[in-house]
Amino acid sequence: MAFLRSFIFALVFYGWTALAVLLSFPISLFGTAAIRRWAYLWVRFHRWCARHILGISSRVEGAPPEGAALVAVKHQSMYETMEIVLMLDQPAMVLKRELADIPLWGWVVRRYGNIPIDRSGGAAALRRMMRAGEEAIAEGRPIIIFPEGTRVPPGSQPPLQPGFAGLYRALKLPVVAVAVDSGRLAPRHSFVKRPGIVTFRFAEPIPPGLKREEVEARVHAAINALEAGRA
Repeated sequence: MAFLRSFIFALVFYGWTALAVLLSFPISLFGTAAIRRWAYLWVRFHRWCARHILGISSRVEGAPPEGAALVAVKHQSMYETMEIVLMLDQPAMVLKRELADIPLWGWVVRRYGNIPIDRSGGAAALRRMMRAGEEAIAEGRPIIIFPEGTRVPPGSQPPLQPGFAGLYRALKLPVVAVAVDSGRLAPRHSFVKRPGIVTFRFAEPIPPGLKREEVEARVHAAINALEAGRA
């Protein structure tokens, strides 16, 4: 049954996504507000498919931030990359530059106001990322970052990538860490997904201006809080 659910989900969601991507190009010509509304509808559709086809829903613990903040999220599956957008107000997402360099699609990604990061681009790439971050802050938008850099399996607690501390120091924003346990139901590299509830636990805000060692330690502990709770 789980395989059948997963097959139907892939057919419905990715089939619609292909059409949504094609439609996003003309929609983006109407401006940033239009493409953000379209993206919101897309992630809403993902939520509908996850709930009604896969049987996966979300539970929120703690308070999502309002306004500009750096939101550091545990990364175990694609699920939280979609769902976290619905929990915040028009967030900007820090993502790999490769995604923003895809022809046409990358233009839409940038048009939305996401923040591409080039880990090998040196000082010039860092300045571009800072400018994009400052634009998001000026709009009062939260900035989502997955500080581990990639999806990790349940139980894995790798150190944070260096880019997190640099972004924290440069943007001077409070950090809200989010623990997620989506890997239990939708593990990376697995086609089959199981029904259940994914918990999003929002920690208390961490103030700006802390030393690197302290902020990294606090964020690392907070994003892994659900792992610790099962130990």
